[in-house]
Amino acid sequence: MIDIVSRRLWFFLLSALLIIICAVSLGVFGLKTGIDFASGSELTVQFNQPVSLKSTDIEKELAKLGYTANVEVDSEANYHIRTIQLNPQEKAKVKETLVTKFGELTEKSFESVDPLIARETTRAAVIAVAVASIGILLYMAFAFRKVPKPFHYGICAVIALVHDVLIVLGVFSILGRLAGWEIDLALTTGILTVIGYAVNDTIVVFDRIRENQKRYVGTDFGLVINTSLTATMSRSLVTGMGVFFVLVALILFVGPAIKNLAVVLMVGILTGTYTSVFIAAPMLYVWDKGDWGSLTVKREMVKKPA
Repeated sequence: MIDIVSRRLWFFLLSALLIIICAVSLGVFGLKTGIDFASGSELTVQFNQPVSLKSTDIEKELAKLGYTANVEVDSEANYHIRTIQLNPQEKAKVKETLVTKFGELTEKSFESVDPLIARETTRAAVIAVAVASIGILLYMAFAFRKVPKPFHYGICAVIALVHDVLIVLGVFSILGRLAGWEIDLALTTGILTVIGYAVNDTIVVFDRIRENQKRYVGTDFGLVINTSLTATMSRSLVTGMGVFFVLVALILFVGPAIKNLAVVLMVGILTGTYTSVFIAAPMLYVWDKGDWGSLTVKREMVKKPA
């Protein structure tokens, strides 16, 4: 049996360190918002003749026109140009400049979002995450209503979710600063998907804890949690890593079109698997016993239940 409960303080400190790093990044750098949240335009073009262009080449040309742009190239040689909101005349001027400098092109798509819609999108995204968290809390309290302190299960699950969301946002804040990554609606979609995945993982662990509490009446709660985690850990790890490798393949072969969504899911699945095993369940023990543990690992919770 793996003794996770006795090592709980180590896992809590690791999570605290990650959260501090992400919180500092969010506070200092913030999130680099794309057109979905900050308004602007996205023009996707493909040059008719094969050209060897870096995204920075197009960014430099647009800078000469006075536009700050973010350019990405996908696997089909489509150039996705994101900049401030362009009116028809400004868009025509941008295309004319690109044709003059790099050759004839084909416009694949053009999308423009005004500030009002961007604000509404931001508001809707925040509300969606908040409603999902409240719904999870109430559902967990109802599902575990027959065990002692059912709200503890729901609150521990929400704490784990907040942990996962902060890590995801922190990673995108760092990527925005270092690599110019912008967030879009795919981030919201990914976060809601991560919440669903992580809750499912946590429920599996909590459900096994509930079963073992009934099976081993009178057994130390820490021993019950360790037994439950040992029984469910392989399932959590195998499922998480299987999905992770699929997402890696999608990033490699699909490209920028789903980059944000895939990276959100990758980070979220890693953190969700970690928190369901090493944070949510040990947090139940802390809440029940009022003991955060110590850095010196104890061995009293490694025996099998009677």
